[in-house]
Amino acid sequence: MNQILSHVDGPIATLTFNNPERHNAMSLLMWLEASRVLDTFVKDPSVRVVILTGAGGKAFVSGADIAKFESERAAADAVVIYNAAVDQFSQALIDSPKPTIAMIRGYCIGGGIGIAASCDLRICNGASKFAVPAAKLGLGYGFTNVRRLSDLIGLQFVTEMLITARQFDAAEAAQMRLVNSVVSDSEIEQYVRDLATTIAQNAPLTIQATKAIVRELRRDPADRDVARCDSLVHQCFESADYQEGRRAFLEKRKPIFTGK
Repeated sequence: MNQILSHVDGPIATLTFNNPERHNAMSLLMWLEASRVLDTFVKDPSVRVVILTGAGGKAFVSGADIAKFESERAAADAVVIYNAAVDQFSQALIDSPKPTIAMIRGYCIGGGIGIAASCDLRICNGASKFAVPAAKLGLGYGFTNVRRLSDLIGLQFVTEMLITARQFDAAEAAQMRLVNSVVSDSEIEQYVRDLATTIAQNAPLTIQATKAIVRELRRDPADRDVARCDSLVHQCFESADYQEGRRAFLEKRKPIFTGK
């Protein structure tokens, strides 16, 4: 069974974590395949938005597949290999020039939160549960992961999440701003689809510039490449899409952007 599914429908691509029997728990091979699939989406000029979701409706990703700990994370060198695969996918999501949306139904645990936090937007249903159970497993939760979460929800909630290792429900996730919206299970697919369609209709160069600026804001001030951000903004004003946007506004019609 293919545990990472990919689908492209017009400008919207979907990556599905497909291990429902284990609540979409991630193995080393799944992390590697997810990176490969995401790379194909990034390189596909027809794709403008990427949705990430979990199969089965009961989980987004429930973290690492503990059944594979002995084979994939028992020894120190194996841990290094596994963590590198996790970091590779998370960084690929952050660096993706195309917007990413995590559609979360049910459990979003451990590595699942790491994936969701690396996406641009997070939409969940009312049955969603969030947790980082590292303290219950004796795992270390690294600086980059803690910082990425703290950028979203603040140090007070990160601290509570990590030292209690308890589950937070959808309402708590919304309160701490871990998710953008909580939508009923019957409506979430259409809601996310409509959201992705709205984004896909907007100017790609503007979106790329926005993503780049947000990415730089997450870095230490001394490491920020402000000149690159300014260059991307300048490209927007020099683009054919900027001309199309102005014409469409004056002609009272929807613009048709090409990313050029």
